[in-house]
Amino acid sequence: MGIQIDKDKCTGCGRCLAVCPFGCMEVVERKAIIKEGCLVCGACRDVCEFEAVAIERGSSRGTPDIEKYSGVLVFAEQHQGKLRDCTLELLGAGKKLADKLQQELAAALIGSEVDMLCPPLFAHGADKVYLFQDEILKFYHTDPYAAAMTAVIAQQKPSIVLFGATTTGRDLAPRLAARLRTGLTADCTGLEVEDESGLLLQIRPAFGGNIMASIKCANYRPQMATVRPKVMKKPVPDILRRGEIIRIEGKINPKTIRTRVIQVIETMDQIVNLEEAEIVVSGGRGLGKAENFHLLEELAKSLGGAVGASRAAVDAGWKPHSFQVGQTGKTVCPKLYIACGISGAIQHLVGIQTSDMIVAVNKDPEAPIFKVADFGIVGDLFQIIPELTQVVREFKGDNGSGECER
Repeated sequence: MGIQIDKDKCTGCGRCLAVCPFGCMEVVERKAIIKEGCLVCGACRDVCEFEAVAIERGSSRGTPDIEKYSGVLVFAEQHQGKLRDCTLELLGAGKKLADKLQQELAAALIGSEVDMLCPPLFAHGADKVYLFQDEILKFYHTDPYAAAMTAVIAQQKPSIVLFGATTTGRDLAPRLAARLRTGLTADCTGLEVEDESGLLLQIRPAFGGNIMASIKCANYRPQMATVRPKVMKKPVPDILRRGEIIRIEGKINPKTIRTRVIQVIETMDQIVNLEEAEIVVSGGRGLGKAENFHLLEELAKSLGGAVGASRAAVDAGWKPHSFQVGQTGKTVCPKLYIACGISGAIQHLVGIQTSDMIVAVNKDPEAPIFKVADFGIVGDLFQIIPELTQVVREFKGDNGSGECER
């Protein structure tokens, strides 16, 4: 995999120099040349309007030397030096795929001063960690992360690359798929290896959740997928497990970054992450209006959980989309899921089906949610939820401020 410059097409305009994240291009005698240290990120090809830059990757006929691609690579998403749970879940799923293919499992760790995250990656199944560190990678933004991740893929040539279907994964994966000229299946809920071909079967709901589609990417590499958080189980870590750290050398040129992170402000839904919460209290159309969500917020606060919402509540403007649970929102897998005023449409059930326990509160005894609930309460949520909150507070000795008296 490398970059070629067509001298006949190159005009020496210099646009490729301006976007090269690693400063590996130069114009000599009005022709662009590639200097030593190129990590094949593809930014120069993307910006060349004269089609003078070519990369030996995907084409209309498929990826060249496709047989050279091997192994499974997991994007190790981290936030402020802490691994996201979806990373550990993907390592468990990736290990199963790698073992069946008899290949290696690797993790791509990108950030600033994140060396300390390598041991937990090994403990959860990674054989290798590709480490790309730069101060400019401290906070996530698309341009530098896309350049760094493309450099990792160019060096390893993995057959399969997996991302969490988080805000970060949903932003980064499509950019990489376009740059690598390969396919991408979004929001997968299952991953398998096809016995006959060894291809990755990327399983996801389709047609409103009425069918499960198995998607293959036969002629292009890598095979890429984003996977919903909480649909895979985290493996049991082996703290004695060790692996190989491969440092990707390269310094990203800050002049090539089109955006700059000035400040990161955490909102309430980020303080208790919905996808990682062990207790989730969700509300639906039965709440009647946005102001009534304060009842659920009080209950969630007393339980130490997070607040979610059905699509109906989000569509009504009562909560932002980041609170939505379901097929078109977030998949959750808490120990306790409390559904308040939610009828239980199939799209919502897809997002909660892996919860350990589901409690439903609804005044309609025929609501579909009761068919999947472990416990159901038929009644007025405006009476039941405040009483339940009070019982929890009394049991915990909570005075209502979030502090326990005993």
